[in-house]
Amino acid sequence: MSPAQKFLWAAFLFLASTLCIAQSNIEQQKIEYLIGSIGQLHDAHFIRNGTEYDADRAADHLRTKLRYAGSRIRTAEDFIRYCATGSSVTGEKYQIRFADGHSVEAATFFKDKLAEFKPQAPSRSPASRDHSVDTRDRARSSQREGFPGLPARG
Repeated sequence: MSPAQKFLWAAFLFLASTLCIAQSNIEQQKIEYLIGSIGQLHDAHFIRNGTEYDADRAADHLRTKLRYAGSRIRTAEDFIRYCATGSSVTGEKYQIRFADGHSVEAATFFKDKLAEFKPQAPSRSPASRDHSVDTRDRARSSQREGFPGLPARG
């Protein structure tokens, strides 16, 4: 394999791993969003194996199940399916009972919440924005001089 082919292969692997990490971060955001959504239901009860729990205890329980599941949970859908749908001991479905008395299966609640999820873009400070503009300007000027991607010499 030529040095250029090795370089291209290494660049491909780097980009692929970066995409996987980015996807994993988005899935972690989704899972935290789902757990947070149950934790904010202070007027509802989470029903597990016939016993009602408040929002904080429900969120703690789901975090514990997620921790025990470990790397088997790769997506928010996995989290819903394996951690937030029902008891792994009894098989009984989790329910959420709202203040008005109506109940829904937890899986339905979480699937609806997941559909509402909007990923949060990483925030960039003004200094980093200024730097990125400066980097683009330098790249443009170096391209004009025939050296793409390298800063222009002054």
